[in-house]
Amino acid sequence: MSKFHTLVDIYHDAVKTFPDSPVFGTKKHGEWQWMTYLEWGRKTDGFRAGLAGLGLGKGDRVAIIANNRVEWAVAAYACFGLGIAFVPMYEAQLAKDWEFILADCEAKAVIVATDAIAEKCRAFFDSVPSLKYIVSLDPQTKAEGGVKSYEALAATEPTVPTIHPDPKDIAGYIYTSGTTGNPKGVILSHHNFASNVSAIHDVFPMSSMDRSLSFLPWAHSFGQTCELHGLISMGASLAICESVDKILDNLAETKPTLLFSVPRIFNKLYAAVQKQISSKPGFIQSMVRSALATRAKQRAGEEISLPEGLVLALTDKVVFSKVRARFGGQLKYAFSGGAAISKEVAEFIDSLGITVYEGYGLTETSPISTANWPNNRKIGSVGKPIPGVTVKIGDDGEIVVYGPNVMVGYHNRKEENDAVFTADGGFRTGDMGKVDEDGFLFITGRIKEQYKLENGKYVVPTPLEEQLKLSPFVLNAMVYGDNRPHNVALVVANVDAVRAWGAENGVSESDDDKLLAHAKVRALFKKELEQHGGKFKGFEEVRDFALIAEDFTTDNGMLTPSLKVKRRKVLEKYQPAIDALYAKKKERSAEGAKAAAAAS
Repeated sequence: MSKFHTLVDIYHDAVKTFPDSPVFGTKKHGEWQWMTYLEWGRKTDGFRAGLAGLGLGKGDRVAIIANNRVEWAVAAYACFGLGIAFVPMYEAQLAKDWEFILADCEAKAVIVATDAIAEKCRAFFDSVPSLKYIVSLDPQTKAEGGVKSYEALAATEPTVPTIHPDPKDIAGYIYTSGTTGNPKGVILSHHNFASNVSAIHDVFPMSSMDRSLSFLPWAHSFGQTCELHGLISMGASLAICESVDKILDNLAETKPTLLFSVPRIFNKLYAAVQKQISSKPGFIQSMVRSALATRAKQRAGEEISLPEGLVLALTDKVVFSKVRARFGGQLKYAFSGGAAISKEVAEFIDSLGITVYEGYGLTETSPISTANWPNNRKIGSVGKPIPGVTVKIGDDGEIVVYGPNVMVGYHNRKEENDAVFTADGGFRTGDMGKVDEDGFLFITGRIKEQYKLENGKYVVPTPLEEQLKLSPFVLNAMVYGDNRPHNVALVVANVDAVRAWGAENGVSESDDDKLLAHAKVRALFKKELEQHGGKFKGFEEVRDFALIAEDFTTDNGMLTPSLKVKRRKVLEKYQPAIDALYAKKKERSAEGAKAAAAAS
């Protein structure tokens, strides 16, 4: 039975049970300052009254364009308490996406982070008929007409009580950015969210003593459900990260016990630690290898010898404890989602003494469908179905999810709803997977990303790319071979790492393009790709590669806000470079044929 039925239940329970506990931490003037649950509750009650004063209420939609911040959580729970559906967006999105989403969900108000965003949104008063108000979090914004001040609204006398929504009522729309076309609005009910949070309580040992460093966007379902709603329901605290490039600094300062992340961040931590260890004396590196092997034996349930235990204890004290100290020294659990984490990376982090729990889900499943949890964990899998959820594998290998976490549907997308829902109420995920004899789910790829080589072999590129990205010289990669004779890769080089390597190996080009074209650098990447692609099947092998210096980002439109590669966008820009790799192969084949003919 669910512990919570609505997000309003979670709010009331948290503020009542943990009034004096810290909930949100923000860094101001070099110091971390903490807001208590009671202070957050008062702000939320005031802002709820402010929104009601604008005539906003049950059945309306209010959107927000802001990164994680205290005001985001205030606004969200103020809306839930009025029966308003909350619609989050990203600051990094394009203005045309904001405009489309506001019009599609028929938002009556949009809350914005900055004066610059407020200025862009003013134009939407003309193009979005439903939009009546812009509420700016920026004090610099001039409050006039339909433009309101957040501070003024939050200072309203908190006289408007929360409503108690029906669990079936809509809590919010989360728009999936998608890799093609316009964003799709996933409609999620209070019951969808609350059932997921209740399941977290059933399987994870978290409490009000726990803390996370929050950098996953709450506009995404993983960050919103698992971290924001989940931790608030526990009475835990969330330190709001200053920015992605400050993660390591903020971890050391706030000393979290929990880390919610996507593989991209874990990969960066893995690369940083590996680089640090590789600079140590040989005997230290030997100790680390021995300790990692011993941890692997422990995970497999094997007994370890006394010498192995002593080396592990010494390595933990001399090396692993210092790595944990960089993460604040208190980190117990790391939760990975959003995409499959490399088994190598998960095992490495686990060996440091930080237990890794990987899960699986989509925005459409609120998001958790399966997870690893204490006494039910198998690294490399995405775990077992959480309480209340059932997972089946279709005849074509597609994962189908059933349960209270499955969305209400896509907003205004009847054809797509018809396509994703099975006759018996299951949700077709678009992902391929298999379930082992112990009930653990393994993701094998994404149906839409799968392509066929000329020889008829099917390739799922994402797991291959994750392996290549384990190289400290590779920031990103896209493997390609659709209807081609073999795979090639577009590789984003870690130019800083390459330059440092070059300084020690006689390569000193100052121009990025010339640096990446250098024969020694090409040889370095050939060796790295062969090493990290060593476990690929023969037909999956990357036969050639193009090196580029510009990373895939949300700013240049090559990553979705949830950090998935927009393959179509990457191909639009780099198709000539990829075509050149195949042309080069043909030229070499033709030259070889000529030489053979001449020799005969």
